[in-house]
Amino acid sequence: MGKVGFGMAVGIAVVTCTVAAAVVGKRLRSRRKWRRMVGVLMELEEACGTPVSRLRQVVDAMAVEMHAGLASEGGSKLRMLLTFVDKLPTGCEKGIYYGLDLGGTNFRVLRVHLEGRRSNILRHEIELMPIPQHLLTGTCEDLFDFIASSLKRFVDDEGKNDSGPSSTLSRRELGFTFSFPVRQKSLTSGFLLKWTKAFSIRDMNGKDVSELLQQAMTRVGLDMRVAALVNDTVGTLAVGHYNDEDTVAAVIIGTGTNACYLERADAIIKCQGLLTASGSMVVNMEWGNFWSSHLPRTRYDIELDSESRNPNDQGFEKMISGMYLGDIARRVILRMSQESDILRPASSRLSTAFSFGTQLLAAMHQDDTPDLREVARILKDELGIPDVSLKVRKLIVHVCDIITRRAARLAAAGIVGILKKIGRDGSGGVAGGGRVKGGPSGSGAIIMRRSVVAIEGGLYTGYTFFREYLNEAVAEILGEEFAPYVTLQVTEDGSGIGAALLAASQSSVAAAVDR
Repeated sequence: MGKVGFGMAVGIAVVTCTVAAAVVGKRLRSRRKWRRMVGVLMELEEACGTPVSRLRQVVDAMAVEMHAGLASEGGSKLRMLLTFVDKLPTGCEKGIYYGLDLGGTNFRVLRVHLEGRRSNILRHEIELMPIPQHLLTGTCEDLFDFIASSLKRFVDDEGKNDSGPSSTLSRRELGFTFSFPVRQKSLTSGFLLKWTKAFSIRDMNGKDVSELLQQAMTRVGLDMRVAALVNDTVGTLAVGHYNDEDTVAAVIIGTGTNACYLERADAIIKCQGLLTASGSMVVNMEWGNFWSSHLPRTRYDIELDSESRNPNDQGFEKMISGMYLGDIARRVILRMSQESDILRPASSRLSTAFSFGTQLLAAMHQDDTPDLREVARILKDELGIPDVSLKVRKLIVHVCDIITRRAARLAAAGIVGILKKIGRDGSGGVAGGGRVKGGPSGSGAIIMRRSVVAIEGGLYTGYTFFREYLNEAVAEILGEEFAPYVTLQVTEDGSGIGAALLAASQSSVAAAVDR
């Protein structure tokens, strides 16, 4: 081989080695990038861990905080508000009753026709009515006059659509769901603390919202009585109890979250001497503000809280509700993109707080296509991340699963915490009395009572994985001996039908029927 040939061979060898080294280097760099992304995932999975031992600690903490909130005002993160609802629908109610649901820039009015047969609402009609923009910042009299006039037009149709003895009543009963912060003084009286959402009516703060509605109905010539002022969670409990008398609690898990339950009157220590005809009262927990050191909080939760409108508030809600789960996922994906350029380029939307909704997280999580094409579409269209490999898409789905699973299992722990407080979890609860020792033979056996928890909200009803994880966790916490005694029952329209049912259960007409 001549010098020229030898030189060419050496050159080729050098080029080959250089190319090989470049390929190997690229592979090594790619592996390092992938390992960094996997590292973020593994760190998240460990931080979000919810073994049953931890969930039972959350259960205990919830029950203790409930007890503290009932003992004194400000004694707990849980407000444990009295609702003054001491009589829930039984299914024996008869007649026509109305509900008014005011919670945003639209309000709903509805009419239910009850025939006294449990689980059978003979008929109900609903009408959605928008509130003119100028009334959102006008006067309270103008707002309630508009609502009362709309309600009167709706009531005037009663004779056209209904027949029977109930439709001849001159005085009608109304359940009023008012989804704004109020300080409730009685079943039919509550004072507005502050407006939220798009409302800003200055002359209404500190006024009794039921009285304002009652006065407006009188002005328009509508003979109707506000029989109950409630929130949507209490309405959910009412619907659940109407359908099943073993319903003891209600939970809403949607965009926001809350819970209420039926408590013994003598356990509400902060209101000593509280007397009710039934010996019990529904308590509105406002459980979104629950907090415990046992909750598995991550760096993403801390960042989300600091950038939210209400830092250091609603900690439990920020870990389990639909308003926040999507943003937790966005923050994890953002960190993955910072650790590795595999998820680049990305648009500014990936860095924008609260720009990624939980419905998108659910859509990615529930994508059952072989190539996860919906995950690819969402990453591209919503976060500006194109050309994501299938391997990385699977990683993103795993992120969604971890966040959803933690949320559902923590919500489950909260539910069991309520059952523990009232002695319905098989442990006796904080207050005791939930299990009866001593069977017929005095053997010390535990006799459990059936307990139903009514659940409403799109996160539970519309997100299959969330619902399955929550149900699974409730059974896991309770154990196979006691889990069969607890039923989680999907309920609909507590803010509407529930309000009307509470009007029925509280009205003089219902009392006459019961007698």
